[in-house]
Amino acid sequence: METTTPPSFIPKDTVQAGSVRKAAKNGLLDLAALASVVLFVVSGVLGVGVLLYDQYLHASAASKIEQLGRASAAFEPALIQELTRLDDRMLVANEVLGKHIAPSAFFRMLEQTTISNISFISLDFDGSDPQHMTIQMDGIADSVNSIALQADLFSKVGMVTSPIFSNINRQTDGVHFSLSALLNPSAINYLAIVRGATQSLPQELTNPTSEVQSSLSPFNGVPEENTASEGSQPTE
Repeated sequence: METTTPPSFIPKDTVQAGSVRKAAKNGLLDLAALASVVLFVVSGVLGVGVLLYDQYLHASAASKIEQLGRASAAFEPALIQELTRLDDRMLVANEVLGKHIAPSAFFRMLEQTTISNISFISLDFDGSDPQHMTIQMDGIADSVNSIALQADLFSKVGMVTSPIFSNINRQTDGVHFSLSALLNPSAINYLAIVRGATQSLPQELTNPTSEVQSSLSPFNGVPEENTASEGSQPTE
């Protein structure tokens, strides 16, 4: 007796399409799971790498700090501190000397350049501002020409700038006048004077014997021909 399979009411094409869609869906799920596993592994590797690099940085920093400590100990920190304090004191001293003025240089110049026909009777020295120092002086001269000569000498020295002679008045004891002028700050700066003296010292010591001989010579400044001719003249 033959058995017959009852016919199905579901088309075969529909069954095949459903199985294809199910297989595609399972493939996407597998791909997503694989991607998740890969991302998890990569993130784990990166985390371990960051942790190891952080530990390396800490170890390297500790090693460098230890090396720096050994190097600092080798340079004797107490000596370094002492030298640092000495350097600070020298800088402060240099700054103070750079602002210090030497009025003695002005008085020396005044003594050397004042002509014999002029006498100063008063002096007002204002050095409150080292960059703008002024002098006010009153004096007596034999004549107006002496005042003009004194003004020319002051202008040539370079220490006195912009000299102004005023209140010129002829009286019985001479020509009275007033002088106001500015002072060149670099000309009476103590540090500049010391440096200039230090630089000129080797030049003065290059030939000291000739200077001593010339100072001891009785004919200093007299030509040899004149001395010889004077010595050859017969005495009457």
